[in-house]
Amino acid sequence: MTDTATTPGYSAVLDGRVLRLTITNPKRKNALDYDTMVGLGETVLAAHTDPAIRVIVLTGEGGDFCTGADLSATAAENARGITPDMTMVAANRLIKAIVEAPFPVIARVRGAAAGIGVAFALAADLTYASEDAYLLLAFINIGLMPDGGAAAMVAAAAGRPLAAEMALLGGRLPMADAVTRGLIAGVHSDSELDEKVEAAAAKLAHGPRRALELTKRALNNATLAALDAALAAERVGQVELLGSPDFAEGAAAMLGKRKAVFAE
Repeated sequence: MTDTATTPGYSAVLDGRVLRLTITNPKRKNALDYDTMVGLGETVLAAHTDPAIRVIVLTGEGGDFCTGADLSATAAENARGITPDMTMVAANRLIKAIVEAPFPVIARVRGAAAGIGVAFALAADLTYASEDAYLLLAFINIGLMPDGGAAAMVAAAAGRPLAAEMALLGGRLPMADAVTRGLIAGVHSDSELDEKVEAAAAKLAHGPRRALELTKRALNNATLAALDAALAAERVGQVELLGSPDFAEGAAAMLGKRKAVFAE
């Protein structure tokens, strides 16, 4: 891997033993198009076999972490022949690449972590957030279901009641509440956030690589054993919903900044 790689949608910078991945679509609150999801997945998978990399820090440029799929790119993607199933495959591959990385992944979250952005934040081994940050499973608001294993990861960490509330009602969960419910590692002021992330990255970068890998694997086996089944079920369900009239209405309403009116 080169020391620095910049592509539309994200950048990858190898800083010593730390691979820094930054989503670079701040005008769209770091929403992801298909190509960015594919590229990020390929980059994380390539890092798996790179002995120079000991930790990944994943973040978003500007004031937000990631607000999920970029609906404004859907028409162009459809014209290129990119199907809903292809999008789901790319999203699931990225989540599994983060979870199965043989080294720790740190998520640095500011502002919104919404849609599949919630899954990225919670798939990381250590998630640190700013005081203004929040989690939002907004799928139901546009006629979809959670994907990326997000609901399963919330349920694994905090239980079914919170997962149901987030997934079925589609409201914001402030990061202060996410900490108390056991979803993330900590909330910090803007200045303290970077200090915390950098201290954790520095320690992990010089830690015992194999011991960290096996510890991460054991933690995942204990808490995320059902992730593969969740991703498979989401792929089938989401592909159906992405072709539904309710999603067409939900997406149009979101882009038009109006309230969606779903079928009776």
